[in-house]
Amino acid sequence: MEQRIAFSDANKSLFEGLFKSEMYLKKSGLDHKLLELIKTRVSQINGCAYCLDMHYKDAVAMGESEQRLYSLPAWKECPYYSEAERAALAYAEAVTKIPQQEVTDDVYNTLSQYYNKSEIADLTLAITSINTWNRFNIAFRTTPGGYKVGQFN
Repeated sequence: MEQRIAFSDANKSLFEGLFKSEMYLKKSGLDHKLLELIKTRVSQINGCAYCLDMHYKDAVAMGESEQRLYSLPAWKECPYYSEAERAALAYAEAVTKIPQQEVTDDVYNTLSQYYNKSEIADLTLAITSINTWNRFNIAFRTTPGGYKVGQFN
């Protein structure tokens, strides 16, 4: 599969907002390992190989276990995710799958047991941002495998 568009081929201003959102999220107070779990899970749902490579590597570098990462598609059946993580993963899946299903009151109410409204807004930004990155990388056919941890810091 040949890459269609390299990020360097696009107008540099195109991605400024997305990069600013990423910097905001790094300072938001949300657990960085949780953000990597969410980014990995959403990238699995969307089938974005580039983002899977990136966020798997970043999560491992942060100390996340490989077991928890490779079990993400079956998180509902695994005992090693906290209730707060489960709520965030359910929310991430619901927001990602909005065209097929709604974000139900049950999903939101469970999430709100663990996160306040500001944190939920930040989680929503993280979910929608990774969905956007997934779509760019899939459409551009960005070549996976070459990401180095911290490359975009």
